[in-house]
Amino acid sequence: MSAVSPPLNRLLRALPAAELGLIQARLETVELTKDATLADAGSPVQRVYLPHSGIVSMMISLSDGQSVEVATIGHDSIVGGSAALYGGPLLTHAIVVVPGTASMLPAEDFRAAADRSSTFRTLAALHEQTLLAQTQQAVACGISHPVEARLSRWLLRARDLCGSERLPLTQEMLAQMIGVRRNAISIVAHAFQQAGILRYSRGRIDITDIDGLRKAACECYATVKAHEEQLTASVD
Repeated sequence: MSAVSPPLNRLLRALPAAELGLIQARLETVELTKDATLADAGSPVQRVYLPHSGIVSMMISLSDGQSVEVATIGHDSIVGGSAALYGGPLLTHAIVVVPGTASMLPAEDFRAAADRSSTFRTLAALHEQTLLAQTQQAVACGISHPVEARLSRWLLRARDLCGSERLPLTQEMLAQMIGVRRNAISIVAHAFQQAGILRYSRGRIDITDIDGLRKAACECYATVKAHEEQLTASVD
């Protein structure tokens, strides 16, 4: 592990030099390994992660053994920021679904920086507001929209975070992300492949028609994107 330079995470990029200096000596670059658990629901947050690449899924576990994603985090946000600020437990599991790297900061240092700097605190709060908006939209999407639209929305979000049309994702993983059975994903993926929207092989999905995928998505993708653009206007 080493000190991170230059910052690639959006919050770190947005910090003025003086505010970044409050935490830079304590930042460490860590690998986000696929399937790694960064934090468990119900446990106090020990570390805050600010991803530079990869995807972290915020998951809720149900009593029947199923897990459902409520938010997708990448270089545009923070893992564990709100819980670190207020000293409470994280309400979801944080699981790495696409490997990458992140800056890691002990929770007490994250909290101390927010206490010393109103700019830092405001930026952290804006990111948490955007994460909350994503979570609320995901709930509405899961109730109201068909599998085709939900899968398209999730793949578009993954593409934005990875910066690539080639995504290291399995159908089983996608089923878990949007809360459906694997055979439902298989049917939709096959239809999308026949339509030339996707090409998939074991452990990988290629988006071959981005416009077609956008047309298949529900309005939830654009709604969350609009929230992100508002955040960008505020902090970049």
